[in-house]
Amino acid sequence: MTATSGEGLVPESPAASPTVPVGGDRILLGLNTFGDVGVNPDGSPQPHAEVLRQLLEQAELADAVGLHAFGVGEHHRKDYAVSAPEVFLAAAAARTSRIRLGSAVTVLSSDDPIRVFQRFSTVDAISNGRAEVMLGRGSFVESFPLFGLDLADYEVLFEEKLELFDKVRAQKPVHWEGRTRPSLHGLSVYPPLEHHLLPTWIGVGGTPESVLRCAQYGYPIIFAIIGGQPRAFGPLADLYREAMGKYGHPMQQVATHSPGHVAATDEQAREEFFPHWLALRNRLGAERGWGPAGRGEFDALCAPEGALYVGSPDTVARKIVQLKRNLGVDRFDFKYSNGPLPHAAMMRSIELLGTVVAPRVADTLAG
Repeated sequence: MTATSGEGLVPESPAASPTVPVGGDRILLGLNTFGDVGVNPDGSPQPHAEVLRQLLEQAELADAVGLHAFGVGEHHRKDYAVSAPEVFLAAAAARTSRIRLGSAVTVLSSDDPIRVFQRFSTVDAISNGRAEVMLGRGSFVESFPLFGLDLADYEVLFEEKLELFDKVRAQKPVHWEGRTRPSLHGLSVYPPLEHHLLPTWIGVGGTPESVLRCAQYGYPIIFAIIGGQPRAFGPLADLYREAMGKYGHPMQQVATHSPGHVAATDEQAREEFFPHWLALRNRLGAERGWGPAGRGEFDALCAPEGALYVGSPDTVARKIVQLKRNLGVDRFDFKYSNGPLPHAAMMRSIELLGTVVAPRVADTLAG
């Protein structure tokens, strides 16, 4: 599965992007990572710089095995190495040739929409039209105090900045007024993209309000499904499709994002993945007031209806096919980095996803 070119696109379409048509019996497979900081053999944390260099190797491999997209998430905390996705993506653009390169997600609430557009339009130029951006509010709030923002403005910051970004993305003189930054009256933003508008997704966690906001702008949507059962997102996917019609927008891609790990056998994949998943789950759970997790919760999430895509290539392929059939999604982004999972294990997982899982998924759906 490879990325498509941007030729022949119609820039005036509100969500035009160099991607495949919506629907059909195909599902694109991409990768997501937050640049999780691993550990050295002595148990000490890896240097962030080393993690970033390993990420470039992972992006190169993802491109080589034909996966559709590679996305890096923005965070501002010690357990994740990526705080400037566009800088990394520009470096990855020089070392890849086909794969789409994007964020997963860009925390628009604490950034400047104009600078976000400029940085991604620059990546698009460097990569010959392979850039995309996923916008969201993020599941962490460290960026708010870091950049001097008030959490009391959480909602209005995202709403106003999304409105401004949409106007900038249109590549026309910008007229905008709001309360979170000075007004703009007829200014243009550079550099523009060459052949299309910047492909832009909205990442949502599962609220109807977020789904409707995405449909209002006519953007593709990606659901972050990290727990429970993916089929439970069916009503939200239906709501998006219905709302897109009511707003008069052409249908865009629907995608999901979930954690996972591929190894030779189900047992190997689970044993490699479990301790790292557990450490990450309980660390974040302690921050957010969740109770401790254990093996029972993990095994339930690895079951056929669960949200973890962990197992042999056959097992993971079956779960992706089931996702396609249950939700009708056009793309699945596989979060292959989870806590201090070793680099070698992640590389093997990427290789198996591209060379074994993706062809089996395509063959099954085509049959």
